[in-house]
Amino acid sequence: MNKMFSEKIISFIQQLKFPFPLTDGIEILYPFLDKAVMNTCSQFYEKYFADNYKRCLIIGINPGRFGAGVTGIPFTDPIRLKENCGINHNWPLKQELSSVFIYEMINAFGSVEKFYSNFYITAVSPLGFIQNNRNLNYYDNRALQTSIKPFVIDCLEKQIAFGVKTDKAFCLGDGKNYSYLSKLNDEYHFFKQIIPLSHPRFIMQYKLKKKQDYIKKYIDELTRN
Repeated sequence: MNKMFSEKIISFIQQLKFPFPLTDGIEILYPFLDKAVMNTCSQFYEKYFADNYKRCLIIGINPGRFGAGVTGIPFTDPIRLKENCGINHNWPLKQELSSVFIYEMINAFGSVEKFYSNFYITAVSPLGFIQNNRNLNYYDNRALQTSIKPFVIDCLEKQIAFGVKTDKAFCLGDGKNYSYLSKLNDEYHFFKQIIPLSHPRFIMQYKLKKKQDYIKKYIDELTRN
């Protein structure tokens, strides 16, 4: 009997391990060691992914401290987890800007259920990085960007094997993240096409007045045949 999509995700995150030691004072953001995080992730994925639908991947950069770094769920902070996804927890109700945008966009898409029936959000690196008590994007440290490649490839291959659509994937971040992912895709041919979308953090920090325009652009791209 085929495993459900939810079971494949939960098994994947349970087995996530970073394969080499880090330098330059970089630490791994590894929430899945916490039983409360794994319990919450199980509730979330069993609620929205307990099926065998083929989904498109939406690929971010790497988890941050206030969203997936707390809840284990990409772009889902404790507030959105409780209020939008209906999953109770004991974490402080702090917000992450990217999560605010993503769930406004999900509401515009139709509903949380409809969105997650069609899309699975992950990241180039499903584990995050911290340096000097701040989030670190994998591409902002050259040594990390170089050494992380086998881990990135392994994670993408394992997630594609869930049974996702490979005609296209969406990249959150139309600059360095898109450049890195595109070059990797040119080499390994994971997807026929990668479509860039402006990163939610960039939109919320620098383009807030045009937020609704960006939400419309997301919806247009995500629903285009």
